[in-house]
Amino acid sequence: MTERRRRVCWFCRGGPGQGRTVMRMRIVIAGGHGQVALRLERLLHARGDEVAGLIRDPGQGDDLRAAGAEPVVCDLESSSAAVVARHLEGADAAVFAAGAGPGSGEARKDTVDRGACALFADAAEAAGVRRFIVVSAMGADQEPPKGTEPVFAAYLRAKGAADADVRGRAGLDWTIVRPGRLTGDPGTGTVALAASTGRGAVPRDDVAAVIAALLGEPRTAGRTLELISGDVPVHDAVANAAS
Repeated sequence: MTERRRRVCWFCRGGPGQGRTVMRMRIVIAGGHGQVALRLERLLHARGDEVAGLIRDPGQGDDLRAAGAEPVVCDLESSSAAVVARHLEGADAAVFAAGAGPGSGEARKDTVDRGACALFADAAEAAGVRRFIVVSAMGADQEPPKGTEPVFAAYLRAKGAADADVRGRAGLDWTIVRPGRLTGDPGTGTVALAASTGRGAVPRDDVAAVIAALLGEPRTAGRTLELISGDVPVHDAVANAAS
């Protein structure tokens, strides 16, 4: 390990200078201009990681640079796994945080929330990037209740299909995070993170903090975790989920 790629894990319990020594990571985030992704990029940059964010619109590049991330223009709806794999070369981890977003129809829920996730996973396997985190949605494992708005139902089905695909990949050390209702409230730094939490809301700040902590906790590989606001500090919650 070179000195350039060493850092102290200040985000572990005990604070700066009291954590374990870990590798400085390079992390590639799909959906790099999303609200959770931008928060995550700031956190990762602040702790010394190298971050790249995949975006469709070159005009979003300045926002990523301001967050400390390298913008990479790559449309996951039209690209190939081979092209995406080139963007993942040399990465230590990949985070799928992309989504079709508000205003998109049922077709794009499938092509982005399911199809782009599968493509990104294909690319990660091809590039040899084992650590893979998916930002999913609570309720993605269940058939939407009768009367669910059709586009939202398509979104949940797409997320569920993407999660099932990732779970079946032996070449990935995956963790799936299923947040409750996302809010723009300031983060509290305390959450509930478990296989089942019940319904609830969670600030995007805290979702980003949990993902950052999961990237440093490989023992959460193979876990699907629901996430809402709670009373457990983020890094304790992640340690508990890993035990």
